[in-house]
Amino acid sequence: MKGPLVECIPNFSEGRRTEVIEAILDTLRGKEGIRLLDYSSDKDHNRTVVTLVGTPEGLLAHLPLFIGKAKELIDLRQHQGQHPRMGAVDVLPFVPLRSITMEETTELSKKVAQKLYEELNIPIFLYEEAASAPHRKNLATLRKGQFEAMAVKIKEEGFIPDYGTQLHESFGIIAVGARPFLVAFNVNLATDKLEIAESIAKNVRHISGGLRYVKGMGVALEERGQVQVSMNLTDFTKTPIHRVFELIKIEAARYGVAVIGSEIIGLVPMAAMVDTAAWYLRTEDFKEEQVLEAKLME
Repeated sequence: MKGPLVECIPNFSEGRRTEVIEAILDTLRGKEGIRLLDYSSDKDHNRTVVTLVGTPEGLLAHLPLFIGKAKELIDLRQHQGQHPRMGAVDVLPFVPLRSITMEETTELSKKVAQKLYEELNIPIFLYEEAASAPHRKNLATLRKGQFEAMAVKIKEEGFIPDYGTQLHESFGIIAVGARPFLVAFNVNLATDKLEIAESIAKNVRHISGGLRYVKGMGVALEERGQVQVSMNLTDFTKTPIHRVFELIKIEAARYGVAVIGSEIIGLVPMAAMVDTAAWYLRTEDFKEEQVLEAKLME
């Protein structure tokens, strides 16, 4: 694809029914101007995270088909999962990749939002760089109360949707906006006590006094008999992955609990992994340019 490129990372509220997941993803496959790069489904979260790239024109043309299929196949009145959600497609963020500014990406997100409302009649919050007010930038603030409380919440003066006035009875409401790169990073603990993961998440996340650029919550992984600290790292250049991981290990040790693994959901910039590898290997003055694949991409 030539010209400007934008990354889009929609999260939709289905992680268990394979046939539904594939039917929704099929709307993104083989389309001109977009490319499906990755997707990851989690049964405990009951959520799928998708990564695609496209031209502004391609995304504007094809995303309504994707959102429309999710609207057709997902009913939040029947949905249960560990991850907070307010919409069948819960969030639709855009990230500038190539030959496009954040301001232009923000305008694209608003065009997509308007088209989704006009064609599908679903209510929409604009968030992050597209937010219509400072208190509406944070996704967690918009989503607080989740689908079950949203019909009342969107009647409040500060949370009237940017598009629409009524909560869609089965779809709910979606957040659309533009933001920088985000790393979805989870750490699994060798315990089934959810209160431990919740306490660690509270100590790690920025909003309750932890690390800047970290959002987090405790999640029960019932199929594994474990719990997880589930996080979004909103600026890995300022709060790197290894710093978050080490703090969680320290906090878990207070409870006599081991860290047994971690996972990255979706795609991640090479720089984030190079930074982490360099820290653990204690390499001196190691640069991303020393990675063979980085040189090949040049």
